[in-house]
Amino acid sequence: MKYRKIKIGDFILEEDCSPFIVAEMSGNHNQSLDRALQIVASAAKVGVHAIKLQTYTADTMTIDKRDGEFLISDPESLWYGKTLYELYQEAHTPWEWHEPIFNCCKKLGLICFSTPFDETAVDFLEELRVPCYKIASFENIDVNLLQKVAKTGKPMIVSTGMASLCDLELMVKTIREVGCNDFVLLKCTSSYPALPKDSNLVTIPHLREMFNCQVGLSDHTLGIGAAIASVALGATVIEKHFTLSRSEGGVDAAFSLEPSEMKNLVDETRGAWEALGKVSYAAMGREEKSLMHRRSLYVVQDMKVDDVFTRDNIRSIRPGFGLSPKYLNFVLGKIAKRNISKGTAFTWEMIKN
Repeated sequence: MKYRKIKIGDFILEEDCSPFIVAEMSGNHNQSLDRALQIVASAAKVGVHAIKLQTYTADTMTIDKRDGEFLISDPESLWYGKTLYELYQEAHTPWEWHEPIFNCCKKLGLICFSTPFDETAVDFLEELRVPCYKIASFENIDVNLLQKVAKTGKPMIVSTGMASLCDLELMVKTIREVGCNDFVLLKCTSSYPALPKDSNLVTIPHLREMFNCQVGLSDHTLGIGAAIASVALGATVIEKHFTLSRSEGGVDAAFSLEPSEMKNLVDETRGAWEALGKVSYAAMGREEKSLMHRRSLYVVQDMKVDDVFTRDNIRSIRPGFGLSPKYLNFVLGKIAKRNISKGTAFTWEMIKN
């Protein structure tokens, strides 16, 4: 079954195209606009299709409180000891940076879009004429936000982390009822970093069939193995966090790809998509040249007219210019029609009627 094509900028998302690769900047700019623009330049150099930002402020995300559930108390968290407010202050992309980042992307041939985390962010991004919107996993249950974004008429890319089937059904229903049919669901495991064993990538085709839409992967695992595997399951969008250097830190640096790794992701996912091909059991393209290296029947001793073909003078060997080995038992015992030199590819014309 073919699923609805979706146009984002100059890129057409469809099953018959290599995956749309999105580099998530998040807070890896470390509150430096120069670094943010360097991230954009590096992403363009390694061949990704899009840069994604996040549009919020600490005040639109939470309240400034330093106890109880507002303090990150899980010792395994990358952000242990911070308050939510402190984390979002550190990680947010200042709104006045958006326009220069968008302009830089346009200049370098990249699509730029963002994740709004509240309705004011949507209004702001509309002023910048974003080509599409991303909905984060933690916001996929926010019906009002979903409606606000869907009403823009722009394509939506929605992460499904933590969502139950009931959540997903409500989410898709909300989007479609407002009139948005151009959306992609991203399989996502919302832990940072995520373990490959928790990725459950076989959910991708199940999501696609259940909601009759394209599906991709928002990947928080280390490395690129999960992303490459997702291509074989039909992912048309792959999103990975991106940084210039993990060693330089950043709120999401620990599970982000560096430039050389992102280039490998771009190259290997394209290769994985090309390798899918089509159902075929015949020699393909360059493989046809290899047919000569198959086994075939050859005369392996000098023979004279009226000699009998036996296993001593006819063998199945390489290369493949003679008759197929499947005819060996048929030609054994037949009579040579002419003199034949050792090393001659066997043909039907050698047999006396």
